[in-house]
Amino acid sequence: MQNQNIEQQYRTLVIIWAVLLMSQFIFLVLIYIIKPEVFKFDFSKPLISENSMLIIALALISISNFAISFVLKKKYLDQAVAEQKTALVQTAMIIGCALCESISLFGLLLVFIEGYQYFFLWFALAILGFILHFPRRENLIAASYKV
Repeated sequence: MQNQNIEQQYRTLVIIWAVLLMSQFIFLVLIYIIKPEVFKFDFSKPLISENSMLIIALALISISNFAISFVLKKKYLDQAVAEQKTALVQTAMIIGCALCESISLFGLLLVFIEGYQYFFLWFALAILGFILHFPRRENLIAASYKV
């Protein structure tokens, strides 16, 4: 009975993860529909344009969010094991993915504020974070109540 419950919870985690990952591609489609000109890559343009403070600030915040997502995920997974609460495994994954999604939102912001053509770097970092936050069955097993 317990294995079946863990399997159901794992499937739920994978579905949530897949939907959150799919949102990244929906953002890219949204950008393509609204501002298709940013997809005409001209790599002769500088990485940092005239609005360099905004780009640098968002890059630093994005890298920080990427690192913090793993720190918080580990904290919640450790708490899930200590308290034997599988619900905290889902919380850990959602918090990690939400912080990674904020990275792509910063890229989206750069596209709409100044048509920044290197927005895809933010999306690449966010998608990498999502891939690394893929749910693991072992986390649920470790957090499940042991008799």
